[in-house]
Amino acid sequence: MSDHALDLVPYLLYEKEDNGILWIKFNRPERLNACIGESERFGTLAKVGEYMRAGDDDPDVRVIVLTGVGRAFSAGVDVRGVEGYDGGGPFLGSVKHPDSPDQTRESFLYGVTKLIKDVNYIRKPTIAMINGVAAGFGMDLSLACDIRYGSEHMRYISYHQVGQIIENGGAYHLTKLAGLGRALEFAYTGHLDAERAYQWGVLNKLVPAEDLESEVRDLCARMIKHPPITQWINKRNLRAAVDSNLETAAVLTSNAAHVLNVSNDAKEAKAALMERRDPTFTGT
Repeated sequence: MSDHALDLVPYLLYEKEDNGILWIKFNRPERLNACIGESERFGTLAKVGEYMRAGDDDPDVRVIVLTGVGRAFSAGVDVRGVEGYDGGGPFLGSVKHPDSPDQTRESFLYGVTKLIKDVNYIRKPTIAMINGVAAGFGMDLSLACDIRYGSEHMRYISYHQVGQIIENGGAYHLTKLAGLGRALEFAYTGHLDAERAYQWGVLNKLVPAEDLESEVRDLCARMIKHPPITQWINKRNLRAAVDSNLETAAVLTSNAAHVLNVSNDAKEAKAALMERRDPTFTGT
């Protein structure tokens, strides 16, 4: 999918570089990058998913980085609303049974929750570069990414300020990454600073703010050197293995082995190794 086919919005930037990195940036720095709307067509959450799918479909994109402009990652939903905002109608499939008394729950499950959950299923590597506060939706979107790098300004804030529980995959990811006791501590306090996030294993790396982008770029460069098809299959297998057992993981990896053996990327990797040169991968 070409980025020209995207319906771009000013509050979420789509910046594709020639080196294979796609930067998706929350762009409301004056409001700490608070999300506009929810699951509507032009809502920030819907656009994050749309931008990521575009990058996933673009053969020139190898890695997708989600971050924020200015001093915040994203402060979550803008509780004050945005004057003149037209959401473009409800998100497709957000309400299964509009006349049901269960409409609110279904709208949330098939709209907001699905949009954030779908980030987990992007085929290509995704990185959250957490440059500042990540609250509510912002926290959940960063947790849905594969890798999280943060600076000392990073902090997670839950939904306590609006009287809500941890939502949208946050309960799942925090428990998997940090363990039940730590996840519950966060659930009871609603705040997690950068140092503890790193100690708990929620952040892959904690670096000074002035070095954050260069560290993420270095990570991207190291990732891009490897066969994309191997990364895609590894991602799917490892994410599945988290909720599985040894036998299922063995079946998944065994099924993938033949696919990789006959792939052009595997052949190119082996040839480049033998010929002591840099490989050129095609994702096939």
